[in-house]
Amino acid sequence: MCGRFALTATTDQTAAFLGLAELEEFPARYNIAPTQPVLMALAGPPRAPGSNLPDRQAILVRWGLIPAWVKDTREFPLLFNARSEGVLDKASFKTAMRHRRALVPASGFYEWQQSGSAKGQPYWIRPRRGGVIAFAGLVETYAEPGGSEMDTGAILTTRASAGIAHIHDRMPVVIDERDFARWLDCRTQEPRDVLELLKPADPDFFEAIPVSDLVNKVANTGPEVQERGIVGPQPEKVRRQKPGADENQMTLF
Repeated sequence: MCGRFALTATTDQTAAFLGLAELEEFPARYNIAPTQPVLMALAGPPRAPGSNLPDRQAILVRWGLIPAWVKDTREFPLLFNARSEGVLDKASFKTAMRHRRALVPASGFYEWQQSGSAKGQPYWIRPRRGGVIAFAGLVETYAEPGGSEMDTGAILTTRASAGIAHIHDRMPVVIDERDFARWLDCRTQEPRDVLELLKPADPDFFEAIPVSDLVNKVANTGPEVQERGIVGPQPEKVRRQKPGADENQMTLF
């Protein structure tokens, strides 16, 4: 899965990577969580003949896809991830997969390795080469009962590559830069035509850095959440004893 990620590249770096003609300034974000606004890039309307401007547009979406047919969002789960396996058959994602495939720029993501402790060990997982990467995203516009519309989105996931499978068995799908046009082209590329792009990254693509549990709290949004750290075992709770009681004496109470 992918429940937290970061985008710390500059606005210019992100725009150049995604092939956007323009992009509003945004701050570095170190701890992006579901329900927060996230930047995504979609195929835009066709440009006029002779134009050399890119036909991609940037939008902000709520991270957590809501299909158009949902009546009551309070009774609908938060779909911040979409499993790539079987995505064509899932009612929640079929429309977005056909009409609004997107790129989600990121500097890396966080994952938690569970080993029996309640919290688990968080890892900051980033590309070894550095720079910006793009997750495969889906977008759906949801019309609220009051009439206003809200763009919502999810990140596609796949099985984890061998290099990070010891941390978690899932990872976000990374779209290679040379495949951006194919993935975004919903006019001529049917969903079945781009399924081959929904695969794990190469085993040595990412590096995983253990970090402290600061990242667990969405309120922690600074660069310190990416500093190396190890989450130690949780201290045992001390059993409170009645005054005057002997810990070696049996009691009925």
